Amino acid sequence: MATSGKVIRCRAAVIWAAGKPFSLEEVEVAPPKAGEVRIKIVATGICHTDYHVLKGTFPGAKFPVIPGHEGAGIVESVGEGVTSMKPGDKVIPFAVPHCGECSFCLNPESNYCLRGHFTQSQNLLPDKTSRFTCKGKQIHHFFWTSTFAEYTVVPEYAVAKIDAAAPLDKVFLFGCGFSTGYGAAINTAKVKPGSTCAVFGLGGVGLSVIIGCKAAGASRIFAIDINKDKFAKAKELGATECISPQDFNKPIQEVITEMTGYGVDYSFEAIGLPDTMIAALASCNMNTGVCVMIGQPPADSVLSLDPMLLLTGRTWKGTLLGGWRMKDSIPKLVSSYLEKKINSDLLITHTLPIAKVNEGFELLRAGKSIRSVLLF
Repeated sequence: MATSGKVIRCRAAVIWAAGKPFSLEEVEVAPPKAGEVRIKIVATGICHTDYHVLKGTFPGAKFPVIPGHEGAGIVESVGEGVTSMKPGDKVIPFAVPHCGECSFCLNPESNYCLRGHFTQSQNLLPDKTSRFTCKGKQIHHFFWTSTFAEYTVVPEYAVAKIDAAAPLDKVFLFGCGFSTGYGAAINTAKVKPGSTCAVFGLGGVGLSVIIGCKAAGASRIFAIDINKDKFAKAKELGATECISPQDFNKPIQEVITEMTGYGVDYSFEAIGLPDTMIAALASCNMNTGVCVMIGQPPADSVLSLDPMLLLTGRTWKGTLLGGWRMKDSIPKLVSSYLEKKINSDLLITHTLPIAKVNEGFELLRAGKSIRSVLLF
């Protein structure tokens, strides 16, 4: 391409300081170095994790920053040594890398990588420099993805090449939200046919959990949220019962336990609040129940719980990106989507131009959207 090896000037949504709104800026994006890929982002989703960055409650984020970690685009150019993709390929970057060399990547049961944000910061690329500048200042990356920029530079081992037939304004969801929720049910909980499930939080991730529970053959799926506007969509995707905790004068875990006789087999927390994490744990069977924690809590959150909740036999698990090894799994999930085995389109409720990024986050905050897609 004509831009290969050159600095590209393009639009990006920048947060200059914690708690400040997005500012649409012209940024300079340097060419990829060895082992890196420069991607033209076509579509990117608004995820609650980005909202934590906006509020300054995401652990370890540095400002100024270009957030965004759920996107899809086309390779513009590649750095030296990149072999798994070429200019023109459709790709999805992902937030948990897969270096293929660390002890985590070499463990087939792990989907984390030691180069990921929770062990090494992903605020700068692996060589500890940024590819973004704006108004003479270095801008930080986020999760190495920074999909709120029209062009972004990502290490090759944090990008997956996908089918050329994939519609980028639909499959961007596989970079985070859909994969996380669906995988929490299929991979992390390993939901069994005929089982009962409870899902706390009916955003994009929670609704994806419902899709996963239904696909796994669950017989009853409880959808729990204080926002009843989300119940119709939950039912459409497979929920059998929708419950608002505000309709009861006792804790929701008692309501679920009474409705099922002994609690659900599997419960999922897709909000990221300590109180709902405990409620989800207490809602599953005291001996054989499995509770999966999915929601990103604000930085410095602390849990206080009665140890008897676990001592009786419950299992409490966390999940990152639904347990998928993303480099291998994203292309397969996209293929399943193209074969109509998965329908994630119902999660997309709003389509906005990148210039309306602040409106998109207001829709999320107000509970009016499931997934908003930003287009460049």
